[in-house]
Amino acid sequence: MTVSARSEPASPAAASSGDRVYTPRRGARVLLVDAASQVLLFEGFDPARPGHRYWFTPGGGLDPGESPAVGAARELAEETGLRLDPAELGEPVWSDTTEFSFDGTWYRQEQDFFLLRVQSWQVDTAGFDDIEQRSIAGHRWWLPDELAASGERFYPPELPALLNRLGQSTAVDLDESSC
Repeated sequence: MTVSARSEPASPAAASSGDRVYTPRRGARVLLVDAASQVLLFEGFDPARPGHRYWFTPGGGLDPGESPAVGAARELAEETGLRLDPAELGEPVWSDTTEFSFDGTWYRQEQDFFLLRVQSWQVDTAGFDDIEQRSIAGHRWWLPDELAASGERFYPPELPALLNRLGQSTAVDLDESSC
C-alpha cells in the first residue's frame, strides 16, 4: 500500500509562491532498513547554507524519462554501492511533495519512497558525484525511535512514524551476500 502526502502535482514549468520560484523535479528515495530495523541516513548540508545540517535517505532526482524504481536503484548504487534490479524494489511505500532550497535554487519535488530490507550493508560512497562529495558529511544507521528523540533535523519529518508503520513486517528481502 502506498501512503501519499502529496498536496498537488508539480507543474512541468517553474511554479511560484509569493516571490519564490520553484523548479519542479521528480525524485525517488530508498528506505534502506537492516535486520536490526535501523534505517540508513546521510548527513548533509546545503552548500549555500553550510550550517543547515540534516539527515536524509539515499535517493535523489530522476533523470529525464527515468522511472522512480530505476532512479531509486541507480541512486542507491551511486550512494551506497548496493546494486540491484529495480524490480526488486517493488512498489513505492510512500509518496510526498516537498519544497526545499539547495545551493541557491528552490525545488518542488514529487518523490516516491521504496522500502528495501537487508541483513546488513557496508556503505560504499565511491560513487558520490561532485556535489554529493561536497555536501555529505557522513552516514549512519538509525532506529526510528532514536531518530525521533535525537533532536536532529531529518527529512522527511514523518520518517520515524513511517518506519514504525512499515516495521510491522520483519521479513528480509535481500542479504549482503547476494549483492
